[in-house]
Amino acid sequence: MLNEKSYKGHLTMLLVNVAFGLNNPMSKRVLAVLSPYTLYFLRVLGATVLFWAVSACMKEERVSKRDLLMLFLAGMAAVVGNQFSFVMGLSLTTPINAAIIITLGPIVTMILAALYQKEPITKKKTAGVFIGASGALLLIVTGMHVGGAGGSLSGNLLCLLSVLSYALYLTAFKNLILKHKAVTLMKWMFLFAAIVSLPFCLNDVEATAWQTINRYDYARIAYIVIIASFATYLCIPFGQKLLRPTTLSMYNYVQPIVTTTVAIVVGIDAFGWNTALAAVLVFAGVYVVTQSKSRSQIEAAKKLQER
Repeated sequence: MLNEKSYKGHLTMLLVNVAFGLNNPMSKRVLAVLSPYTLYFLRVLGATVLFWAVSACMKEERVSKRDLLMLFLAGMAAVVGNQFSFVMGLSLTTPINAAIIITLGPIVTMILAALYQKEPITKKKTAGVFIGASGALLLIVTGMHVGGAGGSLSGNLLCLLSVLSYALYLTAFKNLILKHKAVTLMKWMFLFAAIVSLPFCLNDVEATAWQTINRYDYARIAYIVIIASFATYLCIPFGQKLLRPTTLSMYNYVQPIVTTTVAIVVGIDAFGWNTALAAVLVFAGVYVVTQSKSRSQIEAAKKLQER
């Protein structure tokens, strides 16, 4: 039976991952009228304005100079490395490929957790990493043989880089994440990302023929900024407080399901044998990894045996 708090956590993470799943085909549509640099910068700048607007309505949280430096580095990983790589990758590969590669997040996070937080590498983790990596490798390799509007090696690799960047943020900056409120984290991280990105994106933004963009694409851009960037980043910490990490990771399965359904329905992608097999391998790998025990669980089991 789910208690009220657990129910709210499950509902939150379900909605977050549905929002992310819808973001892939919507972004792919927008990339037909905007350059990857322009779409990325609109996403970062829009989220920055929204986070600072919300922050202005709340009690200000003090942030030390050292934490500001850490927030700058976190912004480079979680926003620049993650979102820029994703948008660039999505412009070169298919929405379904991108969604499947993103589900490798829990596996990559657990590998980095072993390096940064000394989490044990169990047999289940090893097996899960091997299975999941096989799926990602299948997509990346077969992407070399798909041309035109399909996937590509560079696009798949950029999506993988996006996963690595966000996993690095979750593990290397864990203490920073736990220390500050979500709004405080995001307003500084997105602000630093916007400042760093401006020189690289300004030419594309200025060259955009805004008058040629129709209202449907503007609606998609609004969704990408307000829902897929701002609202989701506000909701994730709420889910983290109510659900176990293993349960949170399992909700990554929702993204490719939503992305695949929408992409096929609107006719911007197709589901081939390589995509189906890759999906099975990645899902299986993530499931095996998330079923393995953490360091705290292993230590707790040892204490029980010693009694």
